[in-house]
Amino acid sequence: MTKRLLIIDGHNLLFQMFFGMPSRIAGKDGRPIQGVIGFVGAVNRLIDMLSPTHVAVIFDSETQNPRFELLGEYKANRPDYSALSDDENPHSQLPDIYRALDFMGIAHAEAQCAECDDVIASYALSADADTEVYISSFDSDYFQLITERVKVVRYKGAASAICDREYINKKLGIEPELYADYKSLVGDTADNIHGVRGIGPKTAAKIINSYGALCELLSDTSCVCEDKLRASLEESREILMRNLALIRLDAHAPLPFDYRSLEIPTVKYRTMDVIRGINI
Repeated sequence: MTKRLLIIDGHNLLFQMFFGMPSRIAGKDGRPIQGVIGFVGAVNRLIDMLSPTHVAVIFDSETQNPRFELLGEYKANRPDYSALSDDENPHSQLPDIYRALDFMGIAHAEAQCAECDDVIASYALSADADTEVYISSFDSDYFQLITERVKVVRYKGAASAICDREYINKKLGIEPELYADYKSLVGDTADNIHGVRGIGPKTAAKIINSYGALCELLSDTSCVCEDKLRASLEESREILMRNLALIRLDAHAPLPFDYRSLEIPTVKYRTMDVIRGINI
């Protein structure tokens, strides 16, 4: 029997629901809970949509990870929510989301000594050959994991998109396994990673399709006929190698649960039953 693993990028879904819900919803004690309601509803709809046999939700933690040693400004452009009120701080709803997932019987964990992306990559790439893997997130870094059995879900209710090899080919004009190389060239504004000046998406795709992986290209740029492009790549060699180290996902992050622990619960709860069950 083919197994199907659904891995949800917890913080990505939390932010989507916290800022995407139409209005503030208060719980019994007056605290905002719209992010919790949206999160639980999205998890239920993803399960309905994909019919997984196994489910896990992975969240980022407050611990540092090696990427900050490579680039001090890594993700430095992210807002600091710690001084904001509960109405403005998505993290304020995390404890209730954890309680909701416990009530639903769905495994969840905070990534330790690694990013959530790396833990999810480790699950995706260590799954058995007979396991289909669906990663729910709007983080495009997961595109590099796409294979015939690994897909990325961009959840938008009925308008959700399942990103497979064909999707990446059409959207970016490259193969998924070279996405990290492509992103190293263009940069990633979401993570405060700067690419090579003058190289945009079309040029990056052309470079990748013409010359392949950056590591091999940068070891010998003599194959690049255009003098200006060759010079730009040579001048940016250190930046590009650093970008690759930042963007490539580490498939060796420790897994918080074994696969048996991720089996989907036999009982499914409606969203408002969960909210009532955790008494918020």
